Amino acid sequence: MSRRREDSSSNAPRHGERKPFTRPNTAHRSAQEKLSRRLSAGDPRSDQHPQRRIPVGLSTSSVFPAGVEEGFRLAQKIGYDGMEVMVSYAKDSQDASALRAYSERYEQPIFSLHAPTLFLLQGLWGTDPWVKIHRTVELAQKLGAPTVVAHPPFRWQGKYARGFVEGVAQIEADSGIAIAVENMYPWRLGVRELLNYLPDHDPTDEDYAHVTVDLSHAATAGDDALEMIERLGDRLTHLHLADGSGRTTKDEHLPPGEANQPCAEVLRRLANRGWEGSVLLEVTTSRDEERRERTLRQCLEFARHHLGHHLEEEGPKGEGEVTVREQDAGSQVPGEPGVDVGSATA
Repeated sequence: MSRRREDSSSNAPRHGERKPFTRPNTAHRSAQEKLSRRLSAGDPRSDQHPQRRIPVGLSTSSVFPAGVEEGFRLAQKIGYDGMEVMVSYAKDSQDASALRAYSERYEQPIFSLHAPTLFLLQGLWGTDPWVKIHRTVELAQKLGAPTVVAHPPFRWQGKYARGFVEGVAQIEADSGIAIAVENMYPWRLGVRELLNYLPDHDPTDEDYAHVTVDLSHAATAGDDALEMIERLGDRLTHLHLADGSGRTTKDEHLPPGEANQPCAEVLRRLANRGWEGSVLLEVTTSRDEERRERTLRQCLEFARHHLGHHLEEEGPKGEGEVTVREQDAGSQVPGEPGVDVGSATA
């Protein structure tokens, strides 16, 4: 378990403290200024010494409004290693048989499912939020997907929010599925921010065994993604790769490299430490099919380069040396050569 932030200004409720409804925008501004100073100073990128071939998957949300099957088709065509399925109102996103057929037809293993905990999906499967988590976990079990991604509760969700940390731990223990709780962001209202998530929009302070870091969400929140991945250590299970400027109240989900998040450095550090999770691309793309495919190719090339995949084929091996691919050969998915998701639930 990684260390918590030693920050007296943390807004997570502790020892019966009542979390305020709002806070000034100063936290967001100071984080943006710190990031700007670091980038202006020419923050160097880490040298590449990858210890593991980290797989790069595609979220079906990256092809919206195209359908789930289109996500699988493009992932195979472009060369992604697997998929994250956003469970939504689309019937096939909820159907184990349909998803299994897509996975087999397009040779794309399903790394994870994203539970329908988004604000716009509150009506899916009724109004009980625990039902959404349980049904997504059941779907993951049927598909053999090791991970379910979930957002932290909204503060108005009462008992669900108050018991969320303990409830997630219990479901994980009962099901064997990792529930990787995702970082979110306050809603900014003029000079103040609405703290709309409980226990907090930043899950790194809580006792979750598994966490997803979304780089676009970190940008909107003004959080330092590099500090987040260091704090989490082995609890980091999933990375949603996207970029953001942090200069808007919107969750931008730009292609990596197009804004100011340290996307390249995050990937390099994870590869260098032999991180046992998966990178999932979650970006907004054009409705134009050609532009969408071009963007998804660009994103995959960015991810593979900074994860050091190109180094696998470079140079002769010295005596006693092995390539990253050979190191991981024992944990590849049967029938999927070169794709390692052996411990995606780390």
